[in-house]
This record gives sequence, structure tokens and C-alpha cells, in this order.
Amino acid sequence: MRIQVKRTGGFAGIERHAEVDTSGLPDAHEWQALADEAMAEGRGTPPIGVPDGFNYQLTVDGHTVYCSDPRLTDPQRKLITRVLKEGA
Repeated sequence: MRIQVKRTGGFAGIERHAEVDTSGLPDAHEWQALADEAMAEGRGTPPIGVPDGFNYQLTVDGHTVYCSDPRLTDPQRKLITRVLKEGA
């Protein structure tokens, strides 16, 4: 499974991308469960965020949803944090 996160917005307006390919990872099932929860709670169109807040585009195996601060769900926050930390 390929998970991509694109973060835009924020005070400085700096865009950040990261991607993780879970194929062959020993914890791939954990990534799958987290991605499924995060994607289920996303929106099909970009939501209106707050000034200087971050907006996110989550893509899992070609399927994209959108979410933004401060209305991230716990699974979305965990997935975003993990991908931005571990992704290339």
C-alpha cells in the first residue's frame, strides 16, 4: 500500500510531501488499519480551514480525501504524523 500526505497552509505557507510504501513492512497491517480509519473520515473536497491552519491531502493507493486543522480526527492526526515522520 502506498500512502501519501501533502500538507499546505500554515503561517509560512510551506508545502510538505511525504510518502510511505508499506509493502513488505512488518507492521503493514497496522498501517492498513490506520489508513482505513483516516480515509473513512476524510472529505471528497478540500474543507475550508482556519487562517494559518494546515490543510491535508491524503492519498492511499490512488484514492484521495481531504482534511484540515483543527478538525482532524485522531486516526487522521496519527496517520499524518507517522507518514510525515517516516516518509521520504
